[in-house]
Amino acid sequence: MPTISPAAWEHSQTVSAHISRLIGESGGVLPFDKYMEHVLYAPGLGYYAAGAVKLGPAGDFVTAPETGLLFGQCLADEVADILGHMPNAAILEFGAGSGRLAEVLIQTLAALNRLPSRYIIIELSPDLRDRQQRTLAALADKVGVPIEWRDQMPEPGVEAVVIANEVLDAFPVTRFRVEKDGVRHAGVREKEQGFSWDWSSPILSQGPEFDVARRFSLAEGYETENSPRAMAWVRMLGELLTRGVVLIIDYGYPEEEYFLPDRHKGTLRCHYRHHAHDDPFVLMGIQDITCHVNFSAVAQAARRSGFEILGYTSQEAYLLALGLLDKASHASTDDDRAQLLLASEVKRLVLPSQMGEAFKVMGLGKNWSADLNGFGLRDRSHRL
Repeated sequence: MPTISPAAWEHSQTVSAHISRLIGESGGVLPFDKYMEHVLYAPGLGYYAAGAVKLGPAGDFVTAPETGLLFGQCLADEVADILGHMPNAAILEFGAGSGRLAEVLIQTLAALNRLPSRYIIIELSPDLRDRQQRTLAALADKVGVPIEWRDQMPEPGVEAVVIANEVLDAFPVTRFRVEKDGVRHAGVREKEQGFSWDWSSPILSQGPEFDVARRFSLAEGYETENSPRAMAWVRMLGELLTRGVVLIIDYGYPEEEYFLPDRHKGTLRCHYRHHAHDDPFVLMGIQDITCHVNFSAVAQAARRSGFEILGYTSQEAYLLALGLLDKASHASTDDDRAQLLLASEVKRLVLPSQMGEAFKVMGLGKNWSADLNGFGLRDRSHRL
């Protein structure tokens, strides 16, 4: 495990004390989704609500927009084409990170003369919101696009392109275990030194987790996750949009892969200083906690919410369909170091051993009939 600074350790201990109080108030056991919600989002305490650097080499993980310009430029071509069909539409980005993706999108769309009517960022982290504002304020003034920051959905009646890059994986999840006669939800309890899983909740023989266990014949002892908050997010988008396209980029699987026997311990992962592990009860408030996205469940929620599935594919296929290699070729330079960085960027985005296969892209459309270019190379919607 990487070295922890004294300030980070002190913050983690403060979050630990907060969780201890919550467990006491809950009668000794805190549901895991509530635990995850607090260690990630509690005001002033949670991972996304505190001030530590999260993205890039000095943070805990690197997202695709942080690798360079190519990801944002490819996505901008898709968005420009969508805005050509909806010239008065907004862009609505959830969890904009450092603001890097928004920056490249706005720059590229300005060059293509396809700026949105406004750019709305939904951001729960005060620290990340400050970083985004520092990154984007001057650019917004220069190109003349208004940028709004919100901590909740706009009012219904919006025409928009919605972008969610590595958002759904950070929603608090319900964790459950298959028992002989049903399923149990996981909780968190305090032990003499730290915290641990608790499996004392009642056995359930109905509900979405039980349905999953039965449908996929999950073996006794199988542990995995369900993300009702991700499904609620899709439903809210269905209520919000009158017309639009939703682009979801995240790591995950269709359900038949999500619930493979080899994945019997679920997909929960923690990230601290580029070190990945599976213990959510350490480094509270200073490590990220994520779960892979069940894209089949997202598709089902989308259809129930008035969306059509416009496409589903790997990040590699999506970016190649949008001209990644041509863009990399045009960006080539005689500077050896710059050329190496460009080659490294391409490899990270598309190689199966990097982001290329682990990350997927899903397109949802409401009152939308045009094809999306990014799914033209290889659409896997039939696997959802």
